[in-house]
Amino acid sequence: QVQLVESGVGLVQAGGSLRLSCAASGRAFSSYAMGWFRQAPGKELEFVAAINWSGAVTYYAGSVKGRVTISRDNAKNTLYLQMNSLTPADTAVYYCAADNSLRMGTPRTVYEYDYWGQGTQVTVSS
Repeated sequence: QVQLVESGVGLVQAGGSLRLSCAASGRAFSSYAMGWFRQAPGKELEFVAAINWSGAVTYYAGSVKGRVTISRDNAKNTLYLQMNSLTPADTAVYYCAADNSLRMGTPRTVYEYDYWGQGTQVTVSS
């Protein structure tokens, strides 16, 4: 079984930046497409960004495009989410997810992912 553990700074001021990390167990990390999702209070789970197995292809939700960079280090089995120009609207629990289907691309729906982290709270103060 694949285990994913998110970590990162939990509180940041509006206009600031943060980087979240997702450490993955197992030997097959480099074959997985990976993604980030978030869930704000009272809201549905929202897609944020995805990256293909090699890191060569990325895709971003319109709400974060231009402010967010998803990346991965396959040698370290780690996924990253760099977020800049943060606003209170970015406040949410952030989840990393892994797709083990060996697809060629960047899955963008919750149903395409097989493994999920426990989530980490990000709060952006005004």
